[in-house]
Amino acid sequence: MQSTYLIYTVIFLIAYLVGAIPWAFIIGKFNGIDIREHGSGNVGATNIRRTLGKKLGIICFLLDFFKGFIPVFVIIILCKYDVLSISIDYAFIISALAVITGHIWPVFLGFKGGKGVSTMAGVLLAVAPLSLLIGLIVWIFFFYSYRFVSLASICAAITLPITAYLISKYKIYNLTTTMLTVLLCMALLVIVKHKTNIVRLIKGTENCFEKKKGSENENSSIE
Repeated sequence: MQSTYLIYTVIFLIAYLVGAIPWAFIIGKFNGIDIREHGSGNVGATNIRRTLGKKLGIICFLLDFFKGFIPVFVIIILCKYDVLSISIDYAFIISALAVITGHIWPVFLGFKGGKGVSTMAGVLLAVAPLSLLIGLIVWIFFFYSYRFVSLASICAAITLPITAYLISKYKIYNLTTTMLTVLLCMALLVIVKHKTNIVRLIKGTENCFEKKKGSENENSSIE
């Protein structure tokens, strides 16, 4: 029993530290800026794109995405093939929540990090890839319809646990009740992290990307 608790503790620490790698901050520093002092001040891919351009924004997204995917996927595989003799449900709970917690509250940046959307997407690829695909479609629809990253992210987050439940219910692939509960908690956490964006959306002051002359430019007014 003590060894089991030790394994869970190690899983939490590793997943948290991987999640806490502040890729947006690192990319900013390599380009001579502190990303926290530019744009929205958020340590995430959207702010990197807004401040340093599309290419670095995509790189930042992918790095944040795979830091969510890799630890959770590895843990699930190790449990599935009995390399780790522990509950796969508990291992998923600990690794998924730890990696997202690390991204949102990174120890390396005084516990002030990003909003968790990219990292949550990586976690979903490990356990519910079809839900991730549907969420991506929802994100693309709302972003290109309204040009608000925050609105697209919130709508995608709402969609993900619902689609995961329906996919599991109709036996497309099986997710345990525990996994579905964790996915719901993750979605709620992402939405809560967007509370200031929600206020700005209601007030009509949220930043949007407006396409001008073949490029995307930030515009502080609603289209």
